[in-house]
Amino acid sequence: MKRSAPMTPITSRGMAMVTAVVSLVAVAVIAGSVTAAAVPVNGKHAGATVMHMHHSIEAAAHVVDFAKVGGVANDKSLSVAQANSKLMNTTLASLAPGDTLLIPNTTFWLMGGIYATGIRDVVIQIDGTLAYLDDMKAWPRHPDGRVFECMHLENVDNITITSSGMGTIDGHGSAWWGAVEYLLIGENRPKMLYIHNASQLLFEHILFKNSPYYHVMAEDVEDVVIRYCDVDARRTDRPYHDLFDLTAFNTDGFDVAGKNVHIHDCNIWNDDDCIAVKQQTGDSIRSPCSENMLFERINASGVGLTIGSIGASLAHTCVRNITFRDSVMHNTFKGIYMKSRPEDDPATGSISDVLYENITIYNPTQWAIWIGPQQAGYKHACSLLWPEDPIAKCPVPSNMHWHNIVLRDIVVYDPLWSPGVILGNSTKPMEAIAFDNVKVVNPGVYPWGDKYYKCKGVANSTATHGTNPIPPCFDHHTN
Repeated sequence: MKRSAPMTPITSRGMAMVTAVVSLVAVAVIAGSVTAAAVPVNGKHAGATVMHMHHSIEAAAHVVDFAKVGGVANDKSLSVAQANSKLMNTTLASLAPGDTLLIPNTTFWLMGGIYATGIRDVVIQIDGTLAYLDDMKAWPRHPDGRVFECMHLENVDNITITSSGMGTIDGHGSAWWGAVEYLLIGENRPKMLYIHNASQLLFEHILFKNSPYYHVMAEDVEDVVIRYCDVDARRTDRPYHDLFDLTAFNTDGFDVAGKNVHIHDCNIWNDDDCIAVKQQTGDSIRSPCSENMLFERINASGVGLTIGSIGASLAHTCVRNITFRDSVMHNTFKGIYMKSRPEDDPATGSISDVLYENITIYNPTQWAIWIGPQQAGYKHACSLLWPEDPIAKCPVPSNMHWHNIVLRDIVVYDPLWSPGVILGNSTKPMEAIAFDNVKVVNPGVYPWGDKYYKCKGVANSTATHGTNPIPPCFDHHTN
């Protein structure tokens, strides 16, 4: 059943509203702290659904039914999947402004390599299922051996991907997952939906299921709304994440880089970052910063509501004005996760004006709160074995500036481990980190004991309004 939602036609005025609302709502910096703005829109506050954008299929100039133009349904043979993929590419390239591509309520099998560029003002309505074969050997590749993405949209504008019910894109990714597979192919796996250099995107009422790699990555984009969409990537049906589940590496939910992004009312279960804000730099096309992003009413379980990993760059990396709020995380692995990665000097970068507000986290099996260097398996990263392995290292990058990070009205219940990690660089400490009513109920004591947090490299930090326990390196606290 489709979730109820307002359905009104998308317009340039509507997109202008998106830009204005997200810019204002995401974060307002007031007196050195971060406060979510409540901006009235059509008589409602921004906490309600304020993004009313939808292409109307009735208003479309032309409906292209994929089955009627030759798409073959319910046949998962390699030859049919390849033919369907070729037809999909031809069909996407033929769409004119105002057209709707209709995927009827049945299953069409595809191979990777779906690619479109330059399309404008179109709707892709998925009433059935687009399913990708898991034939790794036959998967199309570039001459250097890199795989093609499942679907790649580039230089596109005003694109809606929607459904009259709940459409499905199924990557059948389990063949690509696992520790052994990672040793053999690493991260040479296809993203389910990759978008680059795009604007005015609306995704709604779609289930993104079992991608071989990232589910949705929107890079260098602006004016994006993702609503009433789900991500589901599981190795088992267990209601938690153990080490076996986590070998579904890199199955990120929604990764976004750019400006003016609103993701709301989504359910995500995966085994990597649930949502990840990625970086923009001075060399990016749409904006020099990843900025003005609002994520709200998310049910998530995986490796976190994440900013990162963010690495410094010669063109200066920038992430700012980001809000996560009104969300719940059940049986998650990580909770709030902000991570920088090492880059060589003289690269520079900044992460600033970030708010996590009204987040409830139940039974996290690792860190409920992590603000610091990325844990990863490459050189100079914080070791994945830290702190369990006494010889493992966790170096902190010195060329990332952190400023004005606020956690407000956060409740964590029954974390298996100590509540968290807050690690800045001693020569360039994080500044203005604030915990406002951050409470951990029944905190674990491993590995930090009665200190509860590993906390260093932080300056001008505060804990207020009943925060408990208080990170030991915070300078000021009042209760």
